[in-house]
This record gives sequence, C-alpha cells and structure tokens, in this order.
Amino acid sequence: MRFWLIFSMCLCAAPAWAAHAYALWGAPRYPAGFTHFSYVNPDAPKGGELRLVSNLRTSTFDKYNPFTIKGSAPAYLSALMFDSLLAGSMDETATGYGLLAEDVEVAPDGLSATFRLRPEARFHNGKQVAAQDVKYSYDTLVGPFTSPAYKTTLIDVAGVDVLDERTVRYRFRQPNRELPLTVGGLPVFSRDWGMENGQAKPFDQVVMDIPIGSGPYKIGPVRFGKDITYVRDPGYWAKDLNVRRGTANFDRITVKIYKDATARLEALKAGEFDLMRFFSAGDWARRVNGKKFDTGELVKGEFAHKLPSGFQSYVLNTRRPLLQDVRVREALGLAIDYEWMNRQMFYGAYQRVNGLFGNTACETRGTPSPQELALMEPFRKDIPPAAFGPMTVPPRTDGNSSLRANLRRAQQLLKEAGWEVRDGALRNAQGQAMVLEYMDSNEGGVRTVTPWMRSLEKLGITLRFRSVDFALYQQRLQKFDFDITSMAFQGTHNPGQEFADLFGSKAADTEDSGNFAGVKSPAVDAMIKAMTAARTAAQLLPACHALERIIAHSHYLLPQWTAPTHRMAYNGWRLAKPATVPPYTSGEGWVIDTWWARQ
Repeated sequence: MRFWLIFSMCLCAAPAWAAHAYALWGAPRYPAGFTHFSYVNPDAPKGGELRLVSNLRTSTFDKYNPFTIKGSAPAYLSALMFDSLLAGSMDETATGYGLLAEDVEVAPDGLSATFRLRPEARFHNGKQVAAQDVKYSYDTLVGPFTSPAYKTTLIDVAGVDVLDERTVRYRFRQPNRELPLTVGGLPVFSRDWGMENGQAKPFDQVVMDIPIGSGPYKIGPVRFGKDITYVRDPGYWAKDLNVRRGTANFDRITVKIYKDATARLEALKAGEFDLMRFFSAGDWARRVNGKKFDTGELVKGEFAHKLPSGFQSYVLNTRRPLLQDVRVREALGLAIDYEWMNRQMFYGAYQRVNGLFGNTACETRGTPSPQELALMEPFRKDIPPAAFGPMTVPPRTDGNSSLRANLRRAQQLLKEAGWEVRDGALRNAQGQAMVLEYMDSNEGGVRTVTPWMRSLEKLGITLRFRSVDFALYQQRLQKFDFDITSMAFQGTHNPGQEFADLFGSKAADTEDSGNFAGVKSPAVDAMIKAMTAARTAAQLLPACHALERIIAHSHYLLPQWTAPTHRMAYNGWRLAKPATVPPYTSGEGWVIDTWWARQ
C-alpha cells in the first residue's frame, strides 16, 4: 500500500511539556483540555456490528502485516489496530492531537521533536507502550523490508533517541514544519510482534503473526476468502480519552470479501452487509435501487466534503521510449473527450481534475508570480517553456471547443515530434508504429477507455486494453512494467516529502516507489525540496504552484475526474450517525470511527 498523508510533529532540548497538540500553521482548533471532537456523539452507545465490504482492490488477503511489501493485508487493519503518537481530527487540516503522546514540543530551531508517552498507554498484550517501542517501530518502517515510500518520506529524519522509558526524541536533518506531524502519525507496534522462541524474526517473515498494536480493535474470527472480523477491545486504554471519545462504537466490524463489483452490489441489495461506498456514477445512477431502498431499509447518501480533489489520472510511463517526448504525451491528452464521457457515461456526476492540488490553497491559476519564477528560473532548460505562461487547462470538447480541433492540434504536435501517418498507422522516421498498452486490473475499465481508444485511432495510434489479475497488476506496477494505467492519487492540503516518492528522481529508479510516471527532473526535485523546507505558508505556496506547473505542463499525468461528494449506500435501520458531517472525512473512515449501531 502506498504510504500517504500521515501526521507530523517536533520538540526541544529542554521541553516545557505544555503542548497538547501541534499545528502546521496557526493554532489548533481544539484547546488544551477539550472533552471531545465536535463532530462525534460523545454519548454514542457501544455495541452491535458494522458489516462492510473491503475498500481495497484485492479480493482477499494473505498476511496480517500491512507494512511489508509482498502480499495483501486485510482492509482497515492498520487504522483499527495501531495507534500513533498523534491523532488528527476530521474538521481541520494539518493538526495532530496527543494520542499515545500526552505532550509534544518542537525545538525552536526545528531540528527535533520530543514526545512524552502517556503512562496508561497499553498494547493488546497488556504491556505498557514504551519509548523503545516507538523507536523500534520507526527503525522497522525505514528498514529493508517495508515500502520504499517510508524511507523517502522520512529521509529528513536523522534518527530517534530514547531519552527515558516514556520520552522519545526525533532528530531532523533540516527544519521541516511537517515532519513533527509525519513522525507523530507513524503506527506504533510492540517489539514483541514477531518474536519466536525469544528471538525476533526478520520483519519480512512476520506474516501471519497477530499484530500487537494499541488500537481500539483486535482481530477476531477469520474465514479466509470470505471475511475478517475485528472485535472491539473492551479494555482499550484510550476509550475515555478526548481524541477517542464517541469513536470505536461497534463491538464488531466485519469486512466481507466478494469476487467482483456485481457480486458486491447484489449482496448489498440482499442485506448481506450494511455499507458500501460507490465510485461508479453509472452504478449509483442506475443500479443502486430495489426493494430494500423502497422500504427505507437501505438509504442512498451523498455527503459533501472539503477534501482535496486529488489527481486521478492516466499515468504515462516515461521509461517507455514512445512516451518520452512531451509533445506525444500532450497529444494523447488532446484525444480525451471528457465532456462527452461525463454526459453520456457519468451522468454529469464528475468534475475534471487539473493539476496536483485542486480544492486546496496550493491550487495553481493564472501566470507565475515573481516568487514562482524565482524558483523556476534556475532550471529553465529542464522545464517545458509553456510552464512559464498560464497554468494548464484541460482541453474541452464543448462550447467553442471540439474534439475535431483538439485532434488537429494533436496531429501537429505529433508531426513536430517526428510522427506521421504512413501505411494506415502513425509511424516515426524508423517506421515504428505508435502502439501502446493500457493496463488495468478490472475488465470493466475498458468501458471508460474505449472512447479514448477510438479517438486515438483517428490519429493512427493503437491503444490496446490489457486486463490482468490484481496480483500481476501489483507486480507490474512495482516493477514499472506498463505503458499507461489509471491511478487515483490522494490529494493533500499540506504537501511535503511524500512528493519525493511520487515525482523525485531517486524514486524513479526505486522499485515499488510511487513514481509510476518515471519523472526524473532536477527542477521537480528542487521544487519538492523548496516545498518541504518552507517555514511559512508564504514560502510553501510558491513552491507548490511551481511544482504543479512543471508536472502539469510536462503531461506525465492526463487528468481524469473527481467527485465532490462521498456516495454511500447504508442500512438506515441498523446504523445511526452523528448530526454533523466533518468536512475532511474520508468516507468509510467517518462511518467506522463515529457511527453506531441502533439498539
């Protein structure tokens, strides 16, 4: 799983132990001594069962360790079983409140963060959560057996010092306001996990060992290939803590496994589970119906949010020779008839993605500011000239625009890049035809790609759809063995070091990194460095904008679409929910954390 959007925090050599929280910018929303988050029902009853389907594309699981590279862990395991030093709230961004840590302090020079653990914090085996466990967890996550994304994201962490049994200090190589939240959001697990005959097994051999975390749930009954049940720990150490009050209300959370989307939808209609999130506009508009919806037992809910739009995109692998010319990549994007697709296939449910930071303060518009130009100018030779002008706007096919005009522009770009139609195909000077493969793990994906394939045929380009099973899909992604695929990248209000995993030159040569497009650009590396080094929002925004301009104008990612709401069908007879929908909820996470069973 990709290592994404985790919290961060930091501390001083002579800590005052006064900070109950750490905010990246400004002050925390909730003051010291707050009793609970405002979006929860603090008196929600405990009990009952929440029945879900997996939110992962994998159909089953073959390990309990969610951190190692090989294999697939059960859905939701990490969030339910592992606590972290800090916990975020769903109604603000870039703030962490003490969970395992009762206090946090960031050094004035920004080069360290110190956390003091709560004395009552306990693992599932009853042992106290100690500073040594925090260090062990960090050392393991940046070790040889986990995703390289951890190492990339934590590259500026110099090390962890155990100051005493309950105090741990993270040291940083350079000031980075986000790092305290990042390390504060890392999962913490027991040193006893994976012990065998008194010896610790190599972490990649910790496969089916039951995780020893400190979260509100433990693993309960498991039927491999069918479902897994997490059971609430009645003695959970943090059940009365302010950041946990009104959460973890279900006694049992069962995650069911179905082989395909059709089986899941029919099982929902039959009442086999209580909640399903929908990503298909067609399913939501035409197939989420039936007797249980008519009676009100099942409810269709659309919940508005203020989350970043993310950058769901067609990813072009520039390691492939055919995709290394930016003009070719731009031409491919000009052949996408999004307006027709949204009208005819998506029921008008989506908005077009553009850039990396939509729906955030980092979203880029207009021409570069003087601050952005100052960052970009030293790398002018490495940046597409268009990036120094207006921000990209995805090509349209409605109003005064048309697919025909876009294809003519694409033809011109391809000609400039040395490609012309000969013998019925687009060929380069060596006679090589432009034949590309689109890889997907879902056969149903061909429906949304077919219109693009037809448009590309008019340019003489052959795009072949290749459906592979998910295990092979994962393997090929890890090895970057594909031409084009789709990827839903999660957005963020507070971009930082994780973008080195997505677009950094070092990550381009690291298997299983997030740099699927193969971006290797000194300019991109410099913008990411400037972004992570920002000490104020005024320093962060120009770096974000410059990075977004370079990536967008390089056409590594061809923008797809995003939805402004969470579409979820749920059992209204079995489930109850708080009155307030938090603006930064992830969808199912809001349900799992704060809903409860009707008694």
